[in-house]
Amino acid sequence: MIDVYCERLSPGFWAEPVNALTNLGFLVAAWYGWLLYRRHPSAAPGSALLVPLVAVIGIGSFLFHTFATPWAAAADILPILAFQVGYLWVYGKSVIHWRPATGLSALALFVAAVVTVGQFRDLLNGSIAYAPAVATLAVLAVIHLRRAHVGRYMLLAATGLLLASLTFRTLDETVCAALPVGTHFLWHLLNSVVLYLALHALITESAQRQTPR
Repeated sequence: MIDVYCERLSPGFWAEPVNALTNLGFLVAAWYGWLLYRRHPSAAPGSALLVPLVAVIGIGSFLFHTFATPWAAAADILPILAFQVGYLWVYGKSVIHWRPATGLSALALFVAAVVTVGQFRDLLNGSIAYAPAVATLAVLAVIHLRRAHVGRYMLLAATGLLLASLTFRTLDETVCAALPVGTHFLWHLLNSVVLYLALHALITESAQRQTPR
């Protein structure tokens, strides 16, 4: 059993009920993301793959906070990484209009950064693993602010919320004495909003670029 969060005090399936059930936020974000995609059929086709990935992230996280085993940890981590890589590729291709070589270089740089920070995964209660995601989202937020036709502050808001959610993720074990449930559940809830905002920015902007003006 993997015990890394404040709420877990026993090996039982429901030992982390709040951490487990707050993953419903990802399912809600995926549902609203799908509704948004249906309203913008001209959006980047890759968005149709990213939307269900948000739901898979929630399911994987639920499995980890219930089974708490190595295979469940992989089910938690891999969909998150897949979304990050997929989002960077689709956004770069459909909004920034990267050439394939540029896009592949950006993906290689991102993966290299993820592997590098993975060597220090004990720092900040493991939150250091998300440093490349924060940096990448911040860069995309600046680009979106300068180029977007609609929702230009969307990714900037997502970056701010991601930093807030990482703060709660980092503080989880520190606050155990004062708050037995911990703060990890806030990471789930805020990240659900982060992913929806990211989808919203991508879907609406890529659709806007396909609309004749």
